[in-house]
Formats: sequence, C-alpha cells, structure tokens
Amino acid sequence: MDLFKILLVLFFVNLGFCFAADPYSFYNFEVSYITASPLGVPQQVIAINGKFPGPTINVTTNENLVVNVRNKLDEGLLLHWSGIQQRRVSWQDGLAGTNCPIPPKWNWTYEFQVKDQIGSFFYFPSLHFQRASGGFGSFIVNPRAIIPVPFSTPEGDITIAIGDWYTRNHTALRKALDDGKDLGMPDGVLINGKGPFQYNQTLVPDGIDYETITVHPGKTYRIRVSNVGISTSLNFRIQGHNLVLAESEGSYTVQQNYTSLDIHVGQSYSFLVTMDQNASSDYYIVASARVVNETIWRRVTGVGILHYTNSKGKAKGHLPPGPQDEFDKTFSMNQARSIRWNVSASGARPNPQGSFKYGSINVTDVYVLRNMPPVMIKGKRRTTLSGVSFVNPATPIRLADKHHVKGVYTLDFPKRPLTGPPRAGTSIINGTYRGFMEVILQNNDTKMQSYHMSGYAFFAVGMDYGEWTENSRGTYNKWDGIARSTIQVYPGAWSAILISLDNPGAWNLRTENLDSWYLGQETYVRVVNPDENNKTEFGAPANVLYCGALSKLQKPQKISSSASRSIGFTSLSMVVMALVVMVLLR
Repeated sequence: MDLFKILLVLFFVNLGFCFAADPYSFYNFEVSYITASPLGVPQQVIAINGKFPGPTINVTTNENLVVNVRNKLDEGLLLHWSGIQQRRVSWQDGLAGTNCPIPPKWNWTYEFQVKDQIGSFFYFPSLHFQRASGGFGSFIVNPRAIIPVPFSTPEGDITIAIGDWYTRNHTALRKALDDGKDLGMPDGVLINGKGPFQYNQTLVPDGIDYETITVHPGKTYRIRVSNVGISTSLNFRIQGHNLVLAESEGSYTVQQNYTSLDIHVGQSYSFLVTMDQNASSDYYIVASARVVNETIWRRVTGVGILHYTNSKGKAKGHLPPGPQDEFDKTFSMNQARSIRWNVSASGARPNPQGSFKYGSINVTDVYVLRNMPPVMIKGKRRTTLSGVSFVNPATPIRLADKHHVKGVYTLDFPKRPLTGPPRAGTSIINGTYRGFMEVILQNNDTKMQSYHMSGYAFFAVGMDYGEWTENSRGTYNKWDGIARSTIQVYPGAWSAILISLDNPGAWNLRTENLDSWYLGQETYVRVVNPDENNKTEFGAPANVLYCGALSKLQKPQKISSSASRSIGFTSLSMVVMALVVMVLLR
C-alpha cells in the first residue's frame, strides 16, 4: 500500500467513519398523518411511508444504518431506536435530552452503526406523546453468519407489535394530561396496528380489520413480539401452541416453554413456535391486559389469527385463558424471575454471553430511584423520580457541553429519594466513566411500571415486593440474570439493575409508561471520558441540529421534492468515500 492510500484511510478513521468492510443499509422514512380506523372509529394516526405501523428495519450486526427522515407532521419529530445502544454516538439516540427536534417539513438523516448487538427491538417517535398515535415499527438486528445461534434456523421471522390503544389521538391525550386528568382505560389493544378479530359480538363490533399470520404446518417460526403501547402490561399467548422463549432485547435466554408470557410496556421477546396442531380451525393470537381488574378491562384485549395453510375453518369459541392469578400477585413476578441468560451462547461476538462476570465487579455508585403517584408542583400535576420531576432542556445536554453553554442542567440528581417537597428541574446523574452503577427502581405507585435505559444493556439482578434494603442484595442473581434494556417494576415492589458505564454520552433513564414519562418520570445519566478523544465518543455529526441557546447556529433548510426521496449529502458522501477506500485497498 503506498503512502497516499495510508493517508486516505487514516483520514477517514480520524473523521470517525466506519471501515468500508462494514456494509450500509439505507431507509427513507416519510412521517405523516393518515386516517385509519383500527378500532372501527376513524382517527388520525402517524404513518411511515403511508403505513401503520411503519416498516421493519432489518439489519445485521455492525452494519451502518442510514435513515433519512422527512417530517411531514405539524410539529417537531424525533425517532428513538429503543434498545439500540448507539455506541459512542448518543447524538443519534433521538430523545429530547440528546437531540433537537426535526422541524416540520424538514429532512434529517440518522447515521449510526449497529455495533456488537443482535436481537429484537423497536423504534418510535419520542416527542409530544406521538407514540400514542403510531409512528412505531420493529427493529431486527441479525447475527453475522460466522456467529453460531443457539437454535436451528427457523422457517420464517415474524414481527408482532402489540399495545394498548385509544381512539383519541395523541394531541387529545396530551391535552388531557396537561389539564391534570388521567387518561382512563384504553379503548382496546392493537396487534400490528389492527383491531381484534370478532371473537365476541358484544365487545367487538363487526367490520374491524384484524391481523392474520399465515404459517405452514410442522414448521418452526421465530416470532418477535414488542409491547409498543402506552401504559398497559399485556399477556401474550397463541391458542394451543407453546412459546419457547429464545431471546429478549439482544440477549439469548435459556430456552423454556411458556403457555403465555407477560410483556410489559417497552419490552421485546423472541419465541420459537412450532406449528404442531391439527389445523381443525384457525387459532387465536391474544394480547390481554394484565395487573388490572380483568373483569372491567375485558375490552382491552387484542385478538389476531394464526392461520395454517391447511386450516379447515375459522377460529371459534372462547379465547384461551390467561393466567388465573388475579389474587396472586406473585405469579407474574415468579415468571419474570424464571427468565435466565444463556451464558454459554455467543451473542454478537464469538464468545459466551456470560463471559462478562457481572456478579464479581465492584459497584462504584448506587442510586435508589423511587416513583410515587402524581403530585402537584407549582400548580401542575407532575410525576417524579426520587422527588424530582424532570424538565427537558431547551438545549440538548451533550450539545450544551460541546458549546460550553452553562445552566442547561445540574449534576445533582439525588442518590436517595428527597425527603422534602418534590421539585421540578433538569437534574441528571453524573455517571463515572467505566464505573459500575447499581440502580434500584422502587415503585411506590399502584400501577405497573417499566423502566428503560438508553445506551446500554443492563443486568436485571433482582426484584421483590416491599421496600428495598441493603439486605436485599442477598437475593440478587449474580450469575445468569438477563441482560436487557427494559425491566418491569411491580406495584409496591422494587427491581434492581447493574450497569457497566462504558459508553460515553448522555443516556436517558425513564419510565416506559408514556403518561408518566410525559409528566416528568425520567432523568439522564451523563457519562464522559475525562480524556477526550475520538475513540470513545464521536463528535457531533455534520448535520447536527441546533435549538435553544444555540438556535442562532442553525442554518435554514431548503427542501425540494427530490431531496425528500434521497439520502442526505453527508450519507451519500460517506458511502462514496467508503467505496473509494475499498477500491484503493484492493
């Protein structure tokens, strides 16, 4: 290789570009409103490329993903890639604390590498309660061909998005919260954006479009299920079929049979399902509300159809029952505890998942985060974490750091819940780079909660009812607790997670319950390498948006009809340069 080639490669590496050996995948997303009637009532929903839900993103570990987004909504937009770790690039995370909104009628291009991950995830719009109107879709990261998978190759890959749904759109729901009201019981549950099959003429009106999944008898399929809803935990089951749990949010699990599994808001699972029934009729696919009064919440049930190619008729009769544990609050928790990490399986790399011995690492910081029922702060109904109700900054956190903007946030989030009156503010956690943080999530509300951490897969090491104490550590699973990005916390209970803070950036730690999140139940963990370099965290992208105190730096954008159908110039130039490098290195 001559000197020119060496210098050219070094130039690209210095800019933070990925090596040309890592392929690219390109997607164009046009985000707009359409009218749909998923529960039989016409309403405004958010579609991507005219589809609701949006298209599935399907990539392979270490691929570079380029998603050009055209915002055709009437308000700012950000897309968040829930569970995608955004190694070294929190700039691409798509949350209010890390990115300025994409203005209406603008294009903006996300560019990031799906680094050292596999698994089942989903994306959604993170601003203005928009997820309640749609805009979500599945996100699959396949393993590289050289990495073994701990099960035989399935006949097919099926994605299912389940979630509670209101016939009011997100602006009406948002106004209700702003006015200090509860959202009330959802109007139903959707499966892949469609309403329930008419299993009951009293509960389900005629004429509703429902989801049908067609399969071949005797074949095994991988079914990836995500709860993309607002606040309702759902029990997922398929009539007459066993669900063999195989993966959860990027971690292979010990394979176990379940007749049904509780999937909480924001969580994703992969099941291996063998079509081993006699096909005397179609079979029900059910997602029903959990941890609620099931008699009152009967309408909050999604029903789809599993159709064998040799089926002899339509599904009929009663739905397969869910867990009969309305008065046994330990059943669901014991089921959650039964999910274990497959420590002998390779993940995204050719080494066992369990080779990272998380149970023997010294903890450097401990945070106890407690949520309570909503409270009034300065005349507004708000939710809190440890007595602090988060206020999104006008200037994103890392952007403020880069431009030395003072007063955007405070690094004073309490390690223990405040004992005084609750307060509102942009208070965040000062994470220690390469530290090992223990977080206890204490749910002192009467509702089920889910919590998500951006930028990481944490280790779910324990959960129990009552108040967490120092002695609770004696119950932790320090060997094969699942590594994931979203964990449930039962009412009147706690869950404990361990996080290795090796990914610099500003990372959101929040409830996945959309109403509680909107009202302030979140914070950020700021992780900064004190030795600044371009290896542990890349700089802001060339197309970074500016807002807040930095809005004067933002240049206007002219959008042509052709631009909306193209990838951004930066993305295209990166690809061209990568191809040049490939040619020169031959």
